[in-house]
Amino acid sequence: MSCIEARGLRKSFGNTVALDGLDLRVQEGRILGIIGPNGAGKTTALNAILGLTPYQGELRVLGRDPWTERDLLMCDVSFIADVAVLPRWIRVWQLLDYVAGVHPRFDRSKAEAFLAKTSIHSTSKVRHLSKGMVTQLHLAVVMAMDARLLVLDEPTLGLDILYRKQFYDSLLNDYFDQRRTILVATHQVDEIQHVLTDVMFIHLGRVVLSCSMDQFESRYVEVSVRPEKVEAARVLKPVNERQALGRSVLLFDGIDRQKLGEFGDVRTPSIADVFVALLGDRPGHAQGAAS
Repeated sequence: MSCIEARGLRKSFGNTVALDGLDLRVQEGRILGIIGPNGAGKTTALNAILGLTPYQGELRVLGRDPWTERDLLMCDVSFIADVAVLPRWIRVWQLLDYVAGVHPRFDRSKAEAFLAKTSIHSTSKVRHLSKGMVTQLHLAVVMAMDARLLVLDEPTLGLDILYRKQFYDSLLNDYFDQRRTILVATHQVDEIQHVLTDVMFIHLGRVVLSCSMDQFESRYVEVSVRPEKVEAARVLKPVNERQALGRSVLLFDGIDRQKLGEFGDVRTPSIADVFVALLGDRPGHAQGAAS
């Protein structure tokens, strides 16, 4: 069953094209990583999915039009943005009181159980919490909602590696199941690779790559080629070539791994390796469409 379906999604801000006919389909119970450079259109796509911006094209989220049916949709969707949106004056217990009063599917006991594993006190004000603790508090609130879709936009931006690891461990162990769907847009690609079931590269508002992680790992192979084998390896038309430790490292798409083993040491590349290979030299990598 599809959780999200988008066809020909378009959005412009003046003369700047943020989404340029983007197609997207996310099955229920998947974790999709949306990867792209600054200005790729990631945040604009998430805002359209959340009903925060109008758009052109077709879009259905949990069977609803997010722009015209946002009130109903938000009963089944949770969102964590790249900046803290919790009021700085509020105390933790007041925040839980408020969410319990406005969200019909909030389970306060679940939020309190999660917070019990942290050093966050119920009487603390948000302004007195570190950035990592604010993120933990936000995650506790979100995980206590019985939502079918969780959207994350750079959720661990600015956090140290310990908090980032705790965040994703909690997401997997305490929240995700085969019924829920998670969308995460981030620059910290390597840290979330083990979490994802699917990956999508977006550039200048267009999808460059979209596949499951199983497909990704079977398609892409990187070879550290022995010097005398470089010309023979190039005949197979690698999608990228770089130098590392005095050797040519070639990236292949869809070439038999056993055959490539004849040329040198073979390994499965990371998402970051393939991202840089496919997008690193494209115009507009560091700038372009609004994000």
